Amino acid sequence: MAKKVLRSDLELSGIAPNLLLKDVENTAPFIFKGEVSTDAPYLGYLQKLVFYKKNLNALKHLNLAEYFYLCMSAHWATAGTFVPTNVDNQIREGLWKHKEIQRYLEKMARITIDAWLWDYEPVTNRKAYNLATGQVMSTHEGTWLSVAIGAYCAVVKHKKTELAEEIADVILAEVDKEEKLLLELQKGRDHINFLRSAALMAHNFGDLDRVIDQWEMPEDDPFRRRIYKLGHVPNENYSKILAFAGQVNKAFLSVENHRHMSMRQPRCLRRSHEFLIPVGPFMDRWGETLGKSPKLTLEEKGEIVIALFEGYKRQDLAFGYARAFRGLIGSLPRGLETLEADIAFDVMAEIKKSRFSELARVPLKDFEDQFRKNLEEFVCPVTGLRF
Repeated sequence: MAKKVLRSDLELSGIAPNLLLKDVENTAPFIFKGEVSTDAPYLGYLQKLVFYKKNLNALKHLNLAEYFYLCMSAHWATAGTFVPTNVDNQIREGLWKHKEIQRYLEKMARITIDAWLWDYEPVTNRKAYNLATGQVMSTHEGTWLSVAIGAYCAVVKHKKTELAEEIADVILAEVDKEEKLLLELQKGRDHINFLRSAALMAHNFGDLDRVIDQWEMPEDDPFRRRIYKLGHVPNENYSKILAFAGQVNKAFLSVENHRHMSMRQPRCLRRSHEFLIPVGPFMDRWGETLGKSPKLTLEEKGEIVIALFEGYKRQDLAFGYARAFRGLIGSLPRGLETLEADIAFDVMAEIKKSRFSELARVPLKDFEDQFRKNLEEFVCPVTGLRF
């Protein structure tokens, strides 16, 4: 890959800063149009993007730490969108091995630690809640864990022992937070948020595992042994609820939460943070939001229905797209017939006679009750636990 050199003499092998900013604008234009607040606490990463959008020349003068911050900001802003920025490997490994890293290592590590508290709520709907405490969890925790373990490996490599311990402490705090959330949801018998959380936890610890492997942490490393494969096998340092949740995800949810490639086609979905996709299969209310929104034309709603149908045909063992379809057409004056001028006749006919439509006819309560029943009856093959 050709190297890029900024006016600051920073040599890059990754994406140029101006192109990265364009990628953010492509998938999350609402950030630059004032739809989401950038002034609240812990939203400095959004402020950073807005600043550079207004001061493009400043992008030519970035040092390594500031470029890292820009990449982090871009990825946080888009990780919950339909087309996340492709800087994962840069912030997890590549920039930590840059030839100038010793000069900027501590600054980048501090940015990583601070990022644990960044507020992602305005830029994702992939969230689960503990309604009793107000705690939120998302896939952003996995994004953070994947960067944090890269930072940890880098500072260990450069023998910054105290800094490594500080990063490790925050990683452990995140693991503890997710464990506590799962236990509280189990205790409170909140089946649906437990299911959402199981999907998110599996994603988050999966990200952590991948970067542990990427950095080739030794198998006998004590820290690796404490945090590796938490969603797969019981770990003596934690409750078996983590491995249980991983198995719940595998049994019921993994087919529902993927890259949603079909939903990249209706570009209208990128218009607002309200349209960002939630954790599957619990998509009824998302579909209702789309159906009711005055920001979408009937033609665009027809385009979304077609994308949902195409996505279902690719993943016909999943329920989420059919649930979103139910929510969307249920909010239209004449249901699906409202879109008869906006969906081709043959496609409309295919949708009407499909299993997709059959699944969409199941009432929300019955649908969620079936998932509650499935979770109640599930016996974990790894831990023997039940919900």
